[in-house]
Amino acid sequence: MEKIIINEEFATLRADVFLANYFNISRKFACELFEKNLFLINKKSKKSSYKLKLGDIFEYNPSDLVEKEPEIKPWKFDLDIKFEDDYLIVLNKPKNMLTHPTAHQNENTLVNALLYHCGDNLSNKEDKLRPGIVHRLDKNTSGLMLVAKNDIAHKSLQEQIRNKTAIRKYLAVALGEFENDFGVIDKPLLHYISDTVKMQVGEGEGAKEALTYYKVLEKFQGAALVELELKTGRTHQIRAHLASINHPVFGDTLYGAKGKTLERYRNIKTQEQVLMSYYLSFTHPKNNEIMTFELDKSDWDRDLIKVLNVMRGVK
Repeated sequence: MEKIIINEEFATLRADVFLANYFNISRKFACELFEKNLFLINKKSKKSSYKLKLGDIFEYNPSDLVEKEPEIKPWKFDLDIKFEDDYLIVLNKPKNMLTHPTAHQNENTLVNALLYHCGDNLSNKEDKLRPGIVHRLDKNTSGLMLVAKNDIAHKSLQEQIRNKTAIRKYLAVALGEFENDFGVIDKPLLHYISDTVKMQVGEGEGAKEALTYYKVLEKFQGAALVELELKTGRTHQIRAHLASINHPVFGDTLYGAKGKTLERYRNIKTQEQVLMSYYLSFTHPKNNEIMTFELDKSDWDRDLIKVLNVMRGVK
């Protein structure tokens, strides 16, 4: 058995949260391990909800921490494809769909649908959870995405994103009164130690450069329609960046939107954040042609249309 002595950084965390973050495993898997009584804390079995204390001795067997890779099955789904050739696909991902499988869900994701549509013709086959995925959208963020069908395309498209030559623009309804119609949010992001998903602005170990440009397109009482251009692609970048300047995305309860919504808008029900990827521009990896895609309003996210209609006074 290996031992970890809990220091100030981990004291007060739930035991399952500590386990998930410390060993980079899923929270679900961590809870399952506690249910099997595979760990000792101060020589005794504890529940996953146990709050760690300074000086606690956590004992474990490293072989128990190996998480089995889920089987990813093709899923017949009618993808909204805007362009496809032998190298890539541009598609409009719907809301309420994960980009790729996770330890919590390995069915009904975009990857499952791509496996059905493309068969073996996807890049990055060694990563069984993310074949073809060049960049991702959050589950409740809809809109345009790039998919690579071979490794040549995958490498080229990722380099364009990394080098900031690919252009990715989003639309969001953000809360609060904007003082400036244009701005740059240049703040590094890192994961909360007590959460495997949520991001925060911060410096130090684990922090990564994050750069977002914003432009206010239309103002309402207590909110605005904002265009955002990503220069980096961090997890929850737009959501965390807008929240950091006190303008969380409408409906985004994870980043504080619930408490900032004006009373007149509280009855507008949305499936979390009102955020959509609506514009993509990149260079084709084979013929070097500049390719540009922009969603027609007929393809816009329904939550975005609903919120804008109310804010504009349209019944």
